[in-house]
Amino acid sequence: MSVIEIMAFNLADGVTDSEFRIADSALQMRFAYQQPGIIRRTTGRAEDGAWLVMTLWSSHAQADASDSAGVDDDRVSRFKSMIDLQTVRVKRFDTLD
Repeated sequence: MSVIEIMAFNLADGVTDSEFRIADSALQMRFAYQQPGIIRRTTGRAEDGAWLVMTLWSSHAQADASDSAGVDDDRVSRFKSMIDLQTVRVKRFDTLD
């Protein structure tokens, strides 16, 4: 069984979409896709300016391990500095197929 992780959020005040997309791309290519168990990660933006990152993991344990690995990573820190932490909502779902 795989795990779908959804992270919804808004950008911090003063952060432009283009600045964020650069930071998100760096995190995705140089950190996320280096993590064991990652299957797919993608980012989306709603018309109202809300953002979403969807990550598909092989297991909860591997998703948890990635969280721990990101604590001291500069790309993760930069990404987090660009989002409004008060708006962050994360939820994980077990796949049914």
